[in-house]
Amino acid sequence: MAANETHAIALGDRGRFVVPAAVRERHGWTSGQALVALDTDAGLLVMSADEALNWLRSRLEGRDLVAELLTARRADHERETA
Repeated sequence: MAANETHAIALGDRGRFVVPAAVRERHGWTSGQALVALDTDAGLLVMSADEALNWLRSRLEGRDLVAELLTARRADHERETA
């Protein structure tokens, strides 16, 4: 997900902001569509549910989550029994 443009937006009353039309059009977002907001160390990422799923899958690609979980559980067990 590359950042192609910068847009200045203002935070309004009740914490609302307007997503510029060019951004909505580029992402295919429509009025009333539910979006996902991810609060990260880098800032707030806003995307559709499909975009969020694709983003998450790209972050996890090539990882063996089961093996990572088992490794963490074994390490926890070793610390607890030491």
